[in-house]
Amino acid sequence: MAAPLELSCWGGGWGLPSVHTESLVVMAYAKFSGAPLKISVIDNTWRGSRGEIPILTTDDNVVSQPAKILNFLRKQKYNADYELSAKQGADTLAYIALLEEKLLPAVIYRDAKECLNLLSNRLGTSQFFFGDTPSTLDAYVFGFLAPLYKVQFPKVQLQEHLKQLSNLCRFCDDILNSYFRLSLAGISPTGQETVDANLQKLTQLVNKESNLIEKMDDNLRQSPQLPPRKLPTLKLTPAEEENNSFQRLSP
Repeated sequence: MAAPLELSCWGGGWGLPSVHTESLVVMAYAKFSGAPLKISVIDNTWRGSRGEIPILTTDDNVVSQPAKILNFLRKQKYNADYELSAKQGADTLAYIALLEEKLLPAVIYRDAKECLNLLSNRLGTSQFFFGDTPSTLDAYVFGFLAPLYKVQFPKVQLQEHLKQLSNLCRFCDDILNSYFRLSLAGISPTGQETVDANLQKLTQLVNKESNLIEKMDDNLRQSPQLPPRKLPTLKLTPAEEENNSFQRLSP
């Protein structure tokens, strides 16, 4: 009998099983691969270090960070990538690096917008990024995009742009409806109060970061552009000019 797998993660809201990107990545991958995770919601996640969540616990192991957790699950025969080619595996790593570089907090808006456009073009009309079966890349894209898509912010340019990319929105909705519908139904009133308190704190943090992102981007657009620096022209005496000509012609 396989050892029980328990995932400690942030709670959910706005129709999401979790409002935390890294937690969503692991939860989605577990659904795709069939890993039987027991979800344990951390009540005071907003107070702690976000780098410590999610955490996977078994009888003999404690694993943190999405990449390490996914590798651990693969070793337990829960592999969502077994049908991928070598090229698709390489593409997965490249797109994950793009997500982590462009969509994490404090990125420049135009870089994040370009990242969303690239993802939209890559997905096209497909159900998932590599056809009809979800894989690691789908888990990462879902984890990064679902909070941006679903959380109700006052006004965030990047969210407004994402909602214009209908295939990415459909992608998030399909995963929520196909893999998380049942798990979102049963939240007790006490649990909901805890979730609501955490969501209020999270919204404040995200709004603050979003305002900083847009301010940084506005400052970059409005900053004066200095003309390119011209190199000074060196004037030679007639004798030096003649000597330089001989040097260029000599073998």
